[in-house]
Amino acid sequence: MRLRTLTFAAASGAALLAAGVLPANASGTARPASAREGSVSAADLLAKVTSCSQISNGKYKTDDETSATVPVCGKNGAVFWKADMDIDCDGQRTSKCSESTDPWYQDDTAFHQSDGRPLRADSLPYVVVPSSSSIWNYAGAGIKGGGVVAVIYNNKVEYAVVGDTGPTKIIGEASYATANALGIDPNPETGGADSGVTYILFKNSKVSPIESHSAAVTLGDKLAKQFLANN
Repeated sequence: MRLRTLTFAAASGAALLAAGVLPANASGTARPASAREGSVSAADLLAKVTSCSQISNGKYKTDDETSATVPVCGKNGAVFWKADMDIDCDGQRTSKCSESTDPWYQDDTAFHQSDGRPLRADSLPYVVVPSSSSIWNYAGAGIKGGGVVAVIYNNKVEYAVVGDTGPTKIIGEASYATANALGIDPNPETGGADSGVTYILFKNSKVSPIESHSAAVTLGDKLAKQFLANN
């Protein structure tokens, strides 16, 4: 099994957002796997990302021990990559995500809930983006914390948010909840998918509050339809 690398939490001293009441789905347990979220099919989305117009200055590794083979590609209104999925269990400490379940566990995420707390990996679908580097600067490409991501695997679509940042040279990581919803083993130490995962990140989008998965699905479905129309 590949060696998962650490994700990096937000810079210290970042101002916390005003406290707010969390929606019920933000603090509940992980949802069961579903075939599709929203009205856009995996096949329709994948048909738009068959070729790559590379926007990154180089390519990424999927793990420490692999060669750099994954470019970030540009489309109208989105960027995408095709990679593996390592499991991120960082953020709030729970029965599924803690030092006892994840050897690489960290108690923070780069982006926070509306009450200032870290995200909860076992219940919130989120994606990890590489930290900005000479290879690619996600913010410069219009990708924001809380931005919507369509994650596609095995003919399933799951909408997630940009929730954490990771190593500068590695790509392909998402939260426990993202993996679980797609039918991927979410165990942070032994789970994940070695290949076959497509990540489509919609530019200049932002879910508010970031911890509302239902809001991510609503906005994601709207943006996916626009993506199909514009590409």
